[in-house]
Amino acid sequence: MSKTSQQNTTAETSGVSVIFTQAHTSGLQQVPQLVPVSPGGGGKATPPSKQGKKNSVLDRNSDEYRQRRERNNMAVKKSRLKSKQKAQDTLQRVNQLKEENERLEAKIKLLTKELSVLKDLFLEHAHNFTDSVQPVGTESTPTNPDGSGQ
Repeated sequence: MSKTSQQNTTAETSGVSVIFTQAHTSGLQQVPQLVPVSPGGGGKATPPSKQGKKNSVLDRNSDEYRQRRERNNMAVKKSRLKSKQKAQDTLQRVNQLKEENERLEAKIKLLTKELSVLKDLFLEHAHNFTDSVQPVGTESTPTNPDGSGQ
């Protein structure tokens, strides 16, 4: 059994030929193949999303060209203004955070000093308290100078 294919129909759409072939032995009825129509044989097929757009060059003096340029210029101005505003907002936020950071660092220093003073007071108080309290079992008993205990 030989595998032969026959060319059935050719349809041309937007610069691309679609060739339907029929394979006798494989059981496949029609297999579409994309083939460029250009005489050079090479080139790319235009994707469907781009087929609706025209690549025609607009005359620089036409009203449509002027309108497009004007809309584009307005969009560019708007975009640049938005970008500049965003940069200013970011800079302002950075300055606010720097000020807050300085304020918090000053508060940390103040609280550290206060903690140190309170620790010193506590230790002094604890030292004085232990000096005034005698340990249990070492109470002093009056002794007679003669050593008799009475």
